[in-house]
Amino acid sequence: MLGCLAFAQQTLYKIEGTVIDRNTREPLEFVNVLVVGLNIGSSTDAEGRFRIEQVPPGIYALQASMLGYKTVTTSEYRVNHRSPHIQIEMEEEKTQLSEVTVTASPFQRITESPVSLRVIGLQEIEKAPGANRDISRVVQNYPGVAFSPVGYRNDLIVRGGGPSENRFFLDGVEIPNINHFSTQGASGGPVGLIDADLIRNVKFYSGAFPANRGNALSSVLDFSLRDGDMEHRSVKATLGASEVSLSSNGHIGEKTSYVVSVRQSYLQMLFKVLGLPFLPKYTDASFKVKTRFDSHNELTLLGLGGIDRMKLNLGIDGEDAEYILSYLPKIEQETFTLGGVYRHYAGPHVQSVTLSHSYLNNRNLKYRDNDESSEENLTLRLRSVEQETKLRMENTSRWDVWKLNAGIELNYSHYTNTTYQQVYTQEAHTSDYYTDLNLFRWGLYASMDYTAPDERFTASLGVRADASNYNDKMKELWRQLSPRLSVSWKLADGLYLSGHTGLYYQLPPYTALGFKEENNRYVNRHLDYTSVSQTSAGLTWTPNETMELSAEGFYKYYKNMPLSVADGIPLSCKGNDYGVIGNEALVSDAEGRAYGVELMFKWLIVQRLNLSSSLTVFKSEFRDRRKESDYISSAWDNRFILNVSGTYNFPKQWSVGMKASCIGGSPYTPYDAEKSSLVSAWNAQGKAYYNYDLYNTERLSAFGQLDIRVDKTFYWKKCMFGIYLDIQNITASKLRQPDVLMSTGQIDNPSAPLAEQRYVMKSIKQESGTLLPTLGITFEY
Repeated sequence: MLGCLAFAQQTLYKIEGTVIDRNTREPLEFVNVLVVGLNIGSSTDAEGRFRIEQVPPGIYALQASMLGYKTVTTSEYRVNHRSPHIQIEMEEEKTQLSEVTVTASPFQRITESPVSLRVIGLQEIEKAPGANRDISRVVQNYPGVAFSPVGYRNDLIVRGGGPSENRFFLDGVEIPNINHFSTQGASGGPVGLIDADLIRNVKFYSGAFPANRGNALSSVLDFSLRDGDMEHRSVKATLGASEVSLSSNGHIGEKTSYVVSVRQSYLQMLFKVLGLPFLPKYTDASFKVKTRFDSHNELTLLGLGGIDRMKLNLGIDGEDAEYILSYLPKIEQETFTLGGVYRHYAGPHVQSVTLSHSYLNNRNLKYRDNDESSEENLTLRLRSVEQETKLRMENTSRWDVWKLNAGIELNYSHYTNTTYQQVYTQEAHTSDYYTDLNLFRWGLYASMDYTAPDERFTASLGVRADASNYNDKMKELWRQLSPRLSVSWKLADGLYLSGHTGLYYQLPPYTALGFKEENNRYVNRHLDYTSVSQTSAGLTWTPNETMELSAEGFYKYYKNMPLSVADGIPLSCKGNDYGVIGNEALVSDAEGRAYGVELMFKWLIVQRLNLSSSLTVFKSEFRDRRKESDYISSAWDNRFILNVSGTYNFPKQWSVGMKASCIGGSPYTPYDAEKSSLVSAWNAQGKAYYNYDLYNTERLSAFGQLDIRVDKTFYWKKCMFGIYLDIQNITASKLRQPDVLMSTGQIDNPSAPLAEQRYVMKSIKQESGTLLPTLGITFEY
């Protein structure tokens, strides 16, 4: 520890690594490796090793260039006393141009997804104002992504699509959700499940999904995790917005590296201080172990799991708390994903096999008036388990200007559900059933990419087909055939015109597929896959290596959306609250559309400025195709989203960040006062019912908030210490919501028959928006 306290005027560090040929896996000599933005670097030796001395601390990317090879810009790495050993892979340039100009640009372009793709680096994840290192909140800086000023939720709402339409992958292994306290059948929760200390970067697709990433309609988040350090071992402790975490990375022997993290929340304490009616608590753990058997074979094992407990804060007063406590259940969840990826490098061909198992155990419990003294007060008891085992086998081959990716997927799912729930539709009844559903899915995919020798034109043609044994229609692969095409032209230096069109399918949630009526019959056997056809086109201009300006238009058309029989609302318009969605009678008879324009400007100056601003103007709407009615605004039809976010780095490792956000008002539905006041109706769910004949005919006001963040980092010889202050909604902006309709518990007509008795109702004023300061501390040794 004495070395940790030996402070220098400016501590400088070194970066070490290796450069290899992507195909042969052999080391490359005489490669120039530069630190982007510093113009310092070195060349590789005969063993492909490089060493760059006298590097100031911070977060940097590297650029590797060599005659006859394509120039590579790496992901971002933190340079400090434990700078990791960096391995860079380079691909041979088959067609040598007469003149080579090397430019280090942080803006990546991918042939398969030339539009609708953003790559989020380490700098943004670590220091995004108002995000507290939670990737779900970092993504909200980008075009097309809405945020909710109502409640403490992380629901991912992309381009007018619902929170159930997203998919998540960790190093190629699919995980069901990236948030604690997930809404079963959808996604979201108050806080992220993945520790930011494990993330290297994130590819965020708001469209133009790769063919090997199926079952998504609105977005794909593809996480690349850090490899453990093969040269050193380190430990890092972090005190964040809602949890304390401990992570470590290093190596076991000469071939195996590891990264591991454990986090424990203190949200219960924080929410209790804030006087909130619910008290969430969670624990999570994650790891990645990678073994390089030799230069051509490697195995990665990873795991992610969480334990969630949400209690009710019954000791607080106030009408707001009374309302939430009247319907919110106690929630207990356990979730985990374990997976392995074996990869074999055979020259221009790379084969991979991915095997994983995911598990979710969800339990909800609710008693009327939270009185557990009698079982007669029980209104909800849900015990549900979802398990998925997935196998994917894939080959990627590269020949000169061509790239071929093809693979197959197999999936076995086991879903059980024991539900007792009081329900009121036209009259009060009880839903009491048990489900034990076994489901098989399979899929095929392939894509071919072409890049012209001068890189002025790229094209990608892909196709995917999925099927399931749930019903006869779903078994036929051709019904779920998903073609897609992407093209991009370089109109001038730094100016690109790109477009994409494709058709995508998603299986309804297990909660819907497994729903039963009292006669023990599966109600929704007739459901189809939901489909969405997407078209997008855009212009991207990078006038230099530090700036990018883009404009993109998109159109999405949905078919066969699951529609609630009881209320006539698509399932995709639900799922932004705690509990479960999909456990009801549904028909595949809704269709929808979302369309709009996105503008984005980014300005990145290494170790100085990270500025991002985006504007999205859009509409999101649906209709019941059986009625041939007009389109109705969906729950996510905010009309516009504006974000301006930036972080400026000052001397002596100080940085200040600020984010201004504004979002259009959400549509909402008035209450059905007559139905809500019925004693039997109110007792069934403990909250008011909406008048779905007037669905989303009203609209809230627009909402804006300002977040700030201040960081200070100390770098010493053998350790790093950082402290930050993050303040969400520093202006304490408030959003006025419609008054809540609430029962007083007093019966207005006690002498009437039970089915006609009504409560005396009252209105409760509602508003949201809380100033939330957070002090964070990190220490790495």
